[in-house]
Amino acid sequence: MKSFTTLHLQYAHRFYNFKGEAQYLHGHTGILTIEVEDTINCGVNMVFPCNEIKKTAWEVLQNFDHALILREDDPLLPAILKVYDEQGIRNGSPTNTMTGPAFHTELATAYPACRLVVTKETMTVEGMIKIVYDLLKEKLNIAKLIFVSGDNSAVQEFTPVGTIDRCPCCGITMVNGVCPKCGCRKK
Repeated sequence: MKSFTTLHLQYAHRFYNFKGEAQYLHGHTGILTIEVEDTINCGVNMVFPCNEIKKTAWEVLQNFDHALILREDDPLLPAILKVYDEQGIRNGSPTNTMTGPAFHTELATAYPACRLVVTKETMTVEGMIKIVYDLLKEKLNIAKLIFVSGDNSAVQEFTPVGTIDRCPCCGITMVNGVCPKCGCRKK
């Protein structure tokens, strides 16, 4: 069985070295659909609570919301960082409160303090799916990711491996046999 949820992300980016409108800095509202697959958890009669899928994903993906996403070789990157230094906001500001934990993967690095994500490849809808899967594959049994941004859409299906040990009381992932949400212990 499958469960899914959607997240909305507001971001700015550009396609460096692209010959067309997208070479200019512009913004989008991206809609990410995350579909997870597993057995139905008998305790809560769900695959995985949709609000918990969203919470698990948002912990990391909030770094993309209201963020600037640039490719690592984009000449705008040093210029943006220079302006952030001049404004005193490169290392954060008191109003920058919606940040997730910093991350560094082969595909992307998040700098939450300055609302910046630096990517290895151009951040297309296909690129976003690759990044999201890489960030969440250990946390959720992802069966499908769909990312829609403006008129552009992409979808990728995955084969989930194994099953996730879930709490019989609230359905979320157990950590070392204990539910981090309700404290239930696996017998």
